Amino acid sequence: MPNTARNAVSNDIIAASGLNPLKAARETRGYTIEELSLTCGLAVGEIVDMEDGKDADPAKLRRIASALQMPEEELIRVPAGENRPTQQ
Repeated sequence: MPNTARNAVSNDIIAASGLNPLKAARETRGYTIEELSLTCGLAVGEIVDMEDGKDADPAKLRRIASALQMPEEELIRVPAGENRPTQQ
């Protein structure tokens, strides 16, 4: 089970670790890949691919961010000057 006491770790520490942001966030929150897979409903292989930088599907990243209880903007980087579409 994830160690929720580690949820408060600073994002600066995660970024400084040199890990893929997804992998760093997952490990910081105490999840194994298998636990995250069960929590967000994605296959283990899909998560491994994303951590290896092979897949950056925003819909999948949103599911993971939700499962990790973190803002999706921490996993989904929007290039400067590019706005996300808004709902009306």
